[in-house]
Amino acid sequence: MYGMRRMLRYEDVPGGTKLDRELLRRVWGYAKPYLGRLSWMLVAIVLVSLIELVPPLLYRDLFDNVLPNEDYGRLTMLGLLMLGVPLLSSVIGLGQRYLSAQIGEGVIFDLRQSMYDHLQRMGLRFFTHTKSGVIISRFEEDVVGAQNAITGTLPSLLTNGVTLISTLAVMLAIEWRLTLMALVAVPLFLLPARRVSRILRDIRRQAMEHNAEMSTIVGETLSISGALLSKTFGRQPEERQRYRQVNENVRSTGMRRALVGRLFSMWLELAGTVGMVLIFWGGGYFVLQGSISPGSIVAFVAYIFSLYGPIASLSNLQVEFATSMVSFERVFEYLDMPVEIQDKPNALQPAEVKGDIRFKRVSFSYLDEKELAKLAERSEDDPQDIVPTRSRALTDISFHIKPGQLAALVGPSGAGKTTVTYLLPRLYDPNKGRILLDGNDLRDLKQEWLAHQIGVVTQESYLFHDTVRANLLYARPNATQAELEAAAKAANIHNMIAGLPNGYDTIVGERGYRMSGGEKQRLSIARVILKDPRILILDEATSHLDSQSEALIQAALEPLMRGRTSLVIAHRLSTILAADVILVLKDGRLVEQGTHEELLAQSGLYAELYETQFRHTREQEPA
Repeated sequence: MYGMRRMLRYEDVPGGTKLDRELLRRVWGYAKPYLGRLSWMLVAIVLVSLIELVPPLLYRDLFDNVLPNEDYGRLTMLGLLMLGVPLLSSVIGLGQRYLSAQIGEGVIFDLRQSMYDHLQRMGLRFFTHTKSGVIISRFEEDVVGAQNAITGTLPSLLTNGVTLISTLAVMLAIEWRLTLMALVAVPLFLLPARRVSRILRDIRRQAMEHNAEMSTIVGETLSISGALLSKTFGRQPEERQRYRQVNENVRSTGMRRALVGRLFSMWLELAGTVGMVLIFWGGGYFVLQGSISPGSIVAFVAYIFSLYGPIASLSNLQVEFATSMVSFERVFEYLDMPVEIQDKPNALQPAEVKGDIRFKRVSFSYLDEKELAKLAERSEDDPQDIVPTRSRALTDISFHIKPGQLAALVGPSGAGKTTVTYLLPRLYDPNKGRILLDGNDLRDLKQEWLAHQIGVVTQESYLFHDTVRANLLYARPNATQAELEAAAKAANIHNMIAGLPNGYDTIVGERGYRMSGGEKQRLSIARVILKDPRILILDEATSHLDSQSEALIQAALEPLMRGRTSLVIAHRLSTILAADVILVLKDGRLVEQGTHEELLAQSGLYAELYETQFRHTREQEPA
C-alpha cells in the first residue's frame, strides 16, 4: 500500500541518537544560512579577545616602569587605557551579542517551523498514538534547549577558543618556562570531562522525558474535559498523587544533575588551584633568581586566569554541548518520522467535482506496521492478508454513492461507520482496495484540494478558544460579515449569536464550553455552510440534545445536504427514510444496502435494527 511501508510506530520513537558527525551535520545545516553573520560574530569575538589581553601588559608596565621611575604622565596614560579597554570591549561585545541572538533566534525559528510543518503533515495515526503533552514538550523545552546550544554554547566555544590561543601566545612571549609549568595542570581539566558529559547527557534526556510526562498530566487533567472527569469521578486525590510521583522524578533528576555539575566544578577549581600554585612557586623562584621582573609575574598571574578560565569553560562546554545536543536529537526524532499520508509527485486537482463516490473492496485495520509485521512473522503470506478479523475495522467493503445522493450509514456500535467517514477524506489510507472520487483514486488526488471538497460535521464539535467570528472564518478566511450572517441564519444560530454580549466577537471559551451542545453543533454546521463543500460527512448523533435543539439542528442540516453528496452516520429515522441508499454495517462488513423498503423486505439486520432502535423513535422525533 502507498506510504504504509515507511510507517513508524510513534510511541516507539528511538531515544538514543548518537552524538556523531551526522547529528552535527544536520545542526550545521540549520546554521549554514547564517554563515555571513557567523563570520562577523567570529571577527567580533577575536577583537574582544585581543583587547582583553591588554590589561595584564598595562599591569606589568605599571610595576616595571611607572612606579620605579615615578612617571606621572605615563601613570595617567595607563589609567586612561585601563578605562578605554573595557569600554571598547563592551561596545564590540554588544555587537557580538546582537549577532549571536540573531543567529540563535533564526536557527530556532527555522527548527520550530520545520517541526510544526512536518507534524501538520502527519497522519491521524500519529496523533492517536502520541500524547499532546509530549508534543508540546518538544516545542517548548526541547527547542529552548537547542536554542541554548546556538546562542550560548557556540559563542562560548569560539570565545574561549580564541582567548585560549591568544593568551597562550602572549604567555609564551613573556616567559616560556612559566607557560610550560602552567600547562602541567591542563590534563586535570580534560580527564573527567568526557565521562561527566556522558552522565549529564543521560540525566538531561531523563529530565526531558519526565517533564514531557508532567506536561501530559497537566494538559489532560487541568483541561476542562479532564477537570470535569476527575471531579465527577472523585479522582482528584489519585490525580494529585500521580502528578506528585512524576514531579518527584523531575526533582530527583534535577538534584542529580546539580550534584554531578557541582562535583565537576569542584574538580575544575582544584585543577586551577594546582596550576596557580605552580605559577606562584615558579614565578617567585625566577624573580628571586633575577631572570624575570616582578611586573612579569604580576602579568603572568593575570594571564593564568585567561588561560585556565577558557580551559575550564571548554571542558565544561563539552558537557554542555553534549547535553544540549539531546534537544536537537529529540527534535530530529520528530522530523525523521515518516509522513504516512503523502501526495504523489503529480497529484491531481480536478477542475470540478461531481461527488461520485465508490468504495471498491476496501479493507482497513488500525494496526500499525510493527503490529502487522509481528503477524507476518507467523505466516509467509502478505501481512495485510493475515490481519485477524477481530482486528480489522473494515473488511472487503464495496458501495457506490451517486452525485447528490444521501447515503445513510447504520449499524450497531463498533460496526465501522466512523472508520468509513475517516477513509473518505483520506485521514487514513485503506490497507487493501480503492476509494474513488469521480473515478479518481483518492491517493492520486492532492490532499489540500480534497480537503476543500469535503465538509465534516462531527458528533464532538471542536471550537477554538477564540471569537465566534474567528471560528467561522476558519472555514473561509475572506468571508464578509454578510456571508457570516447568512451561514449563521441557515444554521439557525444567528439570533443566538446576536444576543451575545459582543455578538460575533464574543469569545466562545476553551473548546466552546461557554456554549451548549446544540449551539456548538449549529455553529459547526454554520462553519461548514460557509465552506460550501461538494461532499458532506455528518455524524448525526443528536440524542443527547433536547428536542428544540435537535429540531433546530435538523432544520439547519436540510439546506446543508441539499444538492450535495452526503454520507451520514444516521441515528434518526427521518434521515434514514430520506436516504437514497442505506448502508448497513456489522463487524466491519457491509451486510446490506438499499432503500428503506428494500431492506425491510429482506428481513435482515436492518429490519431488526428498525424494530429495536428506529421504529419507536418515529413519534419522539420533532416535526
